[in-house]
Amino acid sequence: MSAEGRPERPRPSADGPNAEFYRRLAETRRLAFQRCAGCGRLRHPPRLACPECGSAEADWAPSRGLGRIYSWTVTHQAFVPAFVHELPYAVVVSELDEGVRLVSGIRGMTPAMLAIDLPVEIAVEEVEDGLVLPFARPRRS
Repeated sequence: MSAEGRPERPRPSADGPNAEFYRRLAETRRLAFQRCAGCGRLRHPPRLACPECGSAEADWAPSRGLGRIYSWTVTHQAFVPAFVHELPYAVVVSELDEGVRLVSGIRGMTPAMLAIDLPVEIAVEEVEDGLVLPFARPRRS
């Protein structure tokens, strides 16, 4: 249970390729994506090998976190108890300027405000103790 008496959100796995993405997000509060050391392609979600050239070597590149809404869905039923107080909520896919797509929640807008190609920026927020997640919000001028 969280401090407010609500069930805690599910947490990303501490193992596997995604773990490094969330660890970096929590430690730096900045968005970064895995970059292939062989061909330079950014990839998300993180993978063990580059889908472009097959290289297993990678580092991490910072992202400006700017992009546009690519797609979204609005959820009206909480299949996970931790989200019942947020209904209805939207989950968006943002296509970032660097070419990667990121799935996240939204901040600073309602589901009714969403539109394909809406300019957004990715904000990083600690939603529970130690749980830091990215969220799309309308891009500031």
